Parts: sequence; structure tokens; C-alpha cells
Amino acid sequence: MENITSNLTELLILIFILITFLQSGIDKASDWSGNTGWLKDHFSGTFLSGMVPLMVAIILIIEVVTGLLAIGGIWALISNDDSGMALYACALACITLLMLLFGQRVAKDYAGAFTLTGYFIVCMFGVYIMS
Repeated sequence: MENITSNLTELLILIFILITFLQSGIDKASDWSGNTGWLKDHFSGTFLSGMVPLMVAIILIIEVVTGLLAIGGIWALISNDDSGMALYACALACITLLMLLFGQRVAKDYAGAFTLTGYFIVCMFGVYIMS
């Protein structure tokens, strides 16, 4: 119980990352055609238009790995007061968000790119407090 209270901020950030990235990865896997169809239209007219299935697969894998690292980080913080895996989860979440930001900017979806800012701030704060 002491590790929970002493790491409450870290745990809440990891739960946020877990929900955000694991749910997103599962959604991409369960509605592959819907996601790729929407993104093909989203990236039409850009140099990324022919790479949509590959990009979705890469993002799906990274999102699931990020969510699993968050689970591992939660476990390590609670059981051993070790933030190493939690730091990796936060860093990978930041990298994933930067990849998504790049795609949104290429697609000229500036409003969509802006919405990633809040997620990025939370994840960067996680990197900061866990490093």
C-alpha cells in the first residue's frame, strides 16, 4: 500500500497511458478495415497515401507494446518501487505521439495534430518524473 501512495502520480499517468494506447491498439485490430479505410482517405494526396496499411500496423504494434509496458510499469512500481519500465512506457508513448503528430501534420489536419498536445504533455510529464 505504501508504494501505491508514494507513486500515486506515476501510477495515474501509467493508467492514463494504458487506457489510451491499449484501447487504441485494440480498436485498430478489431476494426482494421474501418481504420485503414478512413486513413486512406485522410492521407489521400500526400506522399503517405500508399503506406496506410503499413503505418496502421506499425502504430498498432507500438500502441499495444506501450500499453503492455504501462501494465508492467504499474506492477513494478507497486511491487518493487521500480520506475524503469514505467519510464520506458512513457518514453514510447511520447515517440508514438510524435509519429501520430507527424502524420496529422502531413495530412494538414492541424486541429487533429493540436489535440495530441494534451496527451503529449501528460506523457512527457511522466518521462520527467520517472527519470
